Amino acid sequence: MVANVAEYCKTCDRFQKANKSTGKRLGNMIKIQEPNRPWEIFHMDSVTGLPPGGDRSYNAWLVFVVRFSKTPIFLPCHKDDTAMDTALLIWNRVLSWSGIFTNIISD
Repeated sequence: MVANVAEYCKTCDRFQKANKSTGKRLGNMIKIQEPNRPWEIFHMDSVTGLPPGGDRSYNAWLVFVVRFSKTPIFLPCHKDDTAMDTALLIWNRVLSWSGIFTNIISD
């Protein structure tokens, strides 16, 4: 019975037109290279929606993970920080002791 229904759905023109994906097509997956040394590749993401805390009322975290060692780095920040604010945060709090890295992987 299941095989008959599946075969009918494959050949039914009306079902095929109604079942088309309307979302954006996904790109091809790319293999991420393995780092050769520590501090070469970072993963970066932000955690938002937190209650304000600290002396500057931070309400988000910028999270870095070193791909080589899986070491997490947590930087307090604000949800509405600009790209320049984020770049300065990375420059002052990460690059100052890790050096220049090759890649940042983010979503």
